[in-house]
Amino acid sequence: MLAANIHGAIGLASCLLACACAAQDSSPPAPGSGGLRVNEALLMLDYQVIKVPGDAPIDLMGFHVHSKVADGLYLGAGVYAPHVKGEYGGFMAFDIGAHGRYRLGGPWLVTADLSAGGGGGGRSVSQSKLLSGTGGFVKASVGVGYDLGAFALGVSATRMKFRQSLIDSTQANVFVTVPYRYLTGAFSRHGENLSVAEDRQAGREMGENMLTVTLDNFRQINPQGSNKGTVRTADLQYAHFFSPDAYWFAALGVGYSGLPIYNQMLGGAGRRVRLSQNLSLYGQVGLGSGGYAPELIDTGPGLLIYPKLAVEYALTRSLGLQLSVGYLAAPKASSRNQTYGLALTQHLRSGGGNSGGAALDPATWRGFRVSLFQQTEFNLRYRGIDRNNLQLIGIQVDTPLGGPWYLPVQAAVAYNAYLGYPGYGELLAGLGLQTHASNQNRLQIFGQLMGGANVHGLGYKASAGLRVLMDKRLSVHLVAGHIETRNTGGRHFSANSLGVALDYRFAVPMR
Repeated sequence: MLAANIHGAIGLASCLLACACAAQDSSPPAPGSGGLRVNEALLMLDYQVIKVPGDAPIDLMGFHVHSKVADGLYLGAGVYAPHVKGEYGGFMAFDIGAHGRYRLGGPWLVTADLSAGGGGGGRSVSQSKLLSGTGGFVKASVGVGYDLGAFALGVSATRMKFRQSLIDSTQANVFVTVPYRYLTGAFSRHGENLSVAEDRQAGREMGENMLTVTLDNFRQINPQGSNKGTVRTADLQYAHFFSPDAYWFAALGVGYSGLPIYNQMLGGAGRRVRLSQNLSLYGQVGLGSGGYAPELIDTGPGLLIYPKLAVEYALTRSLGLQLSVGYLAAPKASSRNQTYGLALTQHLRSGGGNSGGAALDPATWRGFRVSLFQQTEFNLRYRGIDRNNLQLIGIQVDTPLGGPWYLPVQAAVAYNAYLGYPGYGELLAGLGLQTHASNQNRLQIFGQLMGGANVHGLGYKASAGLRVLMDKRLSVHLVAGHIETRNTGGRHFSANSLGVALDYRFAVPMR
């Protein structure tokens, strides 16, 4: 529900990049591949139905990415949303946690999970205070699983508790986990070409992926909720091709106009049809959850289905421009929407295995820095009145642009209440500048200016800090900043911030 459901952005970013941040030096380089390092991870889907005293139950489906850090131990992040129970469309929650598994013998496993995070939502704005409390929660579970090789099935006893909330119960949770491998290299190799052996293995094992950033528009058809205008969202979609032209995808959308606190999370499958060398047609169907309070936009329990068509023109071999049309519907409620959007796509082709026999330049290493942070916002003022401090957790992904410049993308969610309600959040992107750092010079000064939105509307955030490199992959940093936003009514929000973060630096092969 509340715009802090931007926390979903954290979950999606974790799915795309942050899982790599947990890779440890204990993972050996791939045989014969030089700098390529094999990392193991798990995708997990789980489902639970939680009792809500005095109200309908809420069902939460979770999607998690966990990267292996030791035998039997995985760390990662996840996102939860309701689908078919009650009227909680727009509820969403994000967590960071650990997953453990121990093999009893044969295919049988014992599993345990522990996580904490934030989120919120409810049937209405006022009811969200009862359902979600402060927005902060903890979750713990113990279960048993059966390993079928390509995936494992299991059931666990799960306790989930939101602070000062109606959600406080123990229930059964069913889950499926799917193992996968991914390849990384040293961050210091950013911009270098892969060797011939590295290029061939990257192409074989990583294939083609695609990132799509869409400005989407939902034109409501006979809306039953009190919000009746066009909802405009910024969407991020990650797709992985499991054959030359078929893919699965995960996508997150966050409203920036019309209903700035709208959110949705979708997953599904699609297919590409190549019309010419520079023109392609895409068709996909997404299934997921989203909305706001059903009294504003009626998605009922949250379930969404979203078929969409898009035509893409290739600007370069790796960049494309898309125009899309679609139909977004809530099957268990009244929300129906015609959609149209404009998107920029980036195709991430990893190595020579994608060339189809054509002679291509070798892939290059693309560096990423993923930071998990804790941040306090203080001296907070809204509408000229001093407010209580906010405590946030979040993720930032930095991409080097060349020289001292980098591109930061940041998302954060509060785990305490704001103005008495759960679900404050921020989503920001911009430009950063940093000094050179190396094993000989481990101190790095940086500054960054980002634009984006919080629950009140559009604004900016300026920050600066000091980073200390601990080894080739890990670093820590301290950062101080200031954020300003205004909503369409001119109401002003401002706050200072102070945070601490753990960074993980790595590189992936890209064309």
